[in-house]
Amino acid sequence: MKSYAPYVKNTAITFEYEVPSEEEFKKRIEYILEKYPYLVAENKGEIVGYAYASSFHSRAAYQWGAETSIYVKENQRNLGVGKSLYQELERILKLQNILNLNACIAYPETEDEHLTKNSVQFHQHLGYELVGEFHKCGYKFNRWYNMVWMEKHIGDHLENPMPIIPFCEIKKGAV
Repeated sequence: MKSYAPYVKNTAITFEYEVPSEEEFKKRIEYILEKYPYLVAENKGEIVGYAYASSFHSRAAYQWGAETSIYVKENQRNLGVGKSLYQELERILKLQNILNLNACIAYPETEDEHLTKNSVQFHQHLGYELVGEFHKCGYKFNRWYNMVWMEKHIGDHLENPMPIIPFCEIKKGAV
């Protein structure tokens, strides 16, 4: 995906060193769509952002949590694209009976040309709360970066939670 390449090449927002091939990106999307939504925002036929959810952890007890990710084209930031994507993602995840949203975010001790604190601020604006920080765990551009975990609860934590509904079932209109 062309909109992801600048994040890999120029930022520490992602800790990938190499831009994935189109084929690899397609495989990632297909894998995610087996269970979770993958949303794309377009403007006049151009992809300007995307957001998706993935498994927070593979063990069964974690199935009511999902990790969220978002990328918005640099020239489309602060225009509401990210907020719209995350609002729709959250709406779908609620239909799937997901209760916890988790975001793993690269975080600088000191902002620099490769990483700011904007992503944490964006998530806070949407109701996520900081729950933990790992120090100097990602190395890119000859420097160490931290990672933070943020969470947002979007449903009630009942004694007997509703079963998770795969996105493909939601998409088919089975719910």
